[in-house]
Amino acid sequence: MEGVRQESMPAVAVSAPKRSDLVAEEIKRLITARNLLPGDKLPHEGALQEMYGVSKSTVREALKSLQVQGLIKVSTGPGGGGTVVEVPLARTVQLMQNYLFFKEVSIDDIYQVRCLLEPELAACAVPHLTEDDLAALAHNVHCCDPRAEPAADRLAQRQEEITFHDILAAACPNPFLRFACEMINQMLRQLTVFDNRMGPAAQRRFGVANTGHHERILAAARARDAVLVRALMAEHMADAMRSVKRMKGRLKGRLILDSEMSRPAPAKRTRAGAAGKTARR
Repeated sequence: MEGVRQESMPAVAVSAPKRSDLVAEEIKRLITARNLLPGDKLPHEGALQEMYGVSKSTVREALKSLQVQGLIKVSTGPGGGGTVVEVPLARTVQLMQNYLFFKEVSIDDIYQVRCLLEPELAACAVPHLTEDDLAALAHNVHCCDPRAEPAADRLAQRQEEITFHDILAAACPNPFLRFACEMINQMLRQLTVFDNRMGPAAQRRFGVANTGHHERILAAARARDAVLVRALMAEHMADAMRSVKRMKGRLKGRLILDSEMSRPAPAKRTRAGAAGKTARR
């Protein structure tokens, strides 16, 4: 336009995606298109080279990228290559922590979400709990009861109580709800610390209260009363939040290192198991 000084804008360099990254995306599409599940093998390297018209080094770099993401594992040797795996919870928690690293998440923030999600998860799990699940819940209640099992480390006992909630999560048919609650459980297990001035008696009172809640929830679950389980879990979460505040609980930091991840990886989902879950939905 006349009378207006035209200023040239500095050129912005936009880097093109690496070829190996593009191949990695195509392999993800291949996994989806072929409905590959954990344990299924990818085409061998030579076949992938031909499919995408790239070099062996590009294919290997793409496979390495997918392995770092936790989507496949790569083995060497005559029968080697890429195998689809289920992304471990530990890796997912790490990635979520990277997002939350500068967000200043407090234990109050976590419990606010936990109070909303945990009752619904428990209710959803009730119809899917097996006799083995109920036995595992009962065993956990007994092991974490301060009245039955004197513990030298009360904090460790409180951390183990979270396994009660992991058992319920594993039975929940909603994968997104299950993931959200498992992630919260892992963060609470690894990052929660209490004021050192709160002695063993306070920890014991907290444990006795939690045991009472878990016993009532287990009884309702045995009766297959999902409505009552939801109500009892809501009561449990509200009481736990009050107890954590009373004991001045806080998060010791914002990062759980890989070496600190203590919870075992969940069982791999087989093709038959996946089909069964799909049929039940």
